[in-house]
Amino acid sequence: MRIIIAGAGEVGFHLAKLLSYEAQEITLIDTDKERLSYADNHLDIRVLRGDATSIQVLQDAQVDGSDLVIAVTASETTNLTLCVLAKQLGCKRTMARISNTEFMDNRDIIKFEELGIDELISPERLAAMEIQLMLNQSAFNDTYQFEGGLLTMFGVILPKTAPFVGKMVKEAARIFPELNFMPIALQRKGTQFTLIPRGDTVFKEGDQVYFITSDKGVEELYKLSGMQKQEIKNVMILGGSKVGYKTARDLCNKKFNVKLIEKNKEKAFDIADELPHALVINGDGRNVELLEEENLESMDAFIAVTGNSETNIMSCLVAKSKKIKKTIALVENMDYFQLSQSIGVDTLINKKLLAANSIFRYIRKGEVLALTRLNNLNAEILEFEVKATSLVNGELIRDLNFPREASIGGVIRNGEGVIALGDFRIAKGDKVVVCCLPKAIPRIEKLFL
Repeated sequence: MRIIIAGAGEVGFHLAKLLSYEAQEITLIDTDKERLSYADNHLDIRVLRGDATSIQVLQDAQVDGSDLVIAVTASETTNLTLCVLAKQLGCKRTMARISNTEFMDNRDIIKFEELGIDELISPERLAAMEIQLMLNQSAFNDTYQFEGGLLTMFGVILPKTAPFVGKMVKEAARIFPELNFMPIALQRKGTQFTLIPRGDTVFKEGDQVYFITSDKGVEELYKLSGMQKQEIKNVMILGGSKVGYKTARDLCNKKFNVKLIEKNKEKAFDIADELPHALVINGDGRNVELLEEENLESMDAFIAVTGNSETNIMSCLVAKSKKIKKTIALVENMDYFQLSQSIGVDTLINKKLLAANSIFRYIRKGEVLALTRLNNLNAEILEFEVKATSLVNGELIRDLNFPREASIGGVIRNGEGVIALGDFRIAKGDKVVVCCLPKAIPRIEKLFL
């Protein structure tokens, strides 16, 4: 695909990096000479300096022959304008990064597609949604919902007490005959290698394991993972950033008790005016005495979303030392995910990764409905819709020429999530959730074309 990315900031550079690994033809546009120079020296892409809303610059980038324009500059107005221009100039598909979530909330009123803007992406909104999901399933350290929760992915580090530690996958399945979950990816403690579990794969203490489950399988998964479901009601948020504000607003709407700590006095007062149901405190959240004065020990969850990754991690570690049930830190440095199992924070969230997940499904071949990349694992989970022409249509799962580096986690059919085993026959209209390693992606895509 020929892809133009406008904005060489953290999201734009990260996308260009990931897409260049996929052998896509990338053009990166920005006005900042240093950013472009860095990208040019580190990535196999074309860089173009200039205003992305300049018609001449877009023509130089060959927008008329492009498959996708991704506008992720720091300016929402620039992103929207660029998409409108790109579509008029012949681009097939456009995506704009926004910060004003009103646009997304009112898509039924404002027809953005008619303006030339096919997709709207808000990394801050994605992060706030991810945080809410993690609070709803507090025992797990990573989660993702397909089709509003008909199938859900959970990630968990297996404790020593998990009933199936030391057992093979097929042995663990016998514990619950009516299987409502499926292990789809696994990483051994202390390694960077991702495994796609098979029947003879043995679960070990400290494994980071990802499961797909239907709504019926959530309770089973709690029992099998040795985890306890914990009620989260009192939440402390450090940082009045866009993510912090959106998270506090949404949690207040869901009747959580929210305390938000913001260092900037003016911003703290503004947030207090806009969120009357949240207790907003003006202070430095790095001050342990302040956290203790605000009854940190009585909190069920602590969420650190300041603009500083190190502050977020350290404050979460302080919260963890106070026996807080759930800690979540927003981090910008992708390298921290390599330490996620040993760092001591329950969940790390990265806006770049969330935005990339949202965008990547438009790059994949086949009818991809959703895509997520697993934190710190070299694997993707894709949701395909089966078409009449798909090679999998009408086939039993056990008869598919499926690579060993991939597995089917579940199928959504007629509004119901199903954990599909070997004797399940795939049909047109099914939505199939597949986990696969990067080298298996081309073969998987061919099966669903």
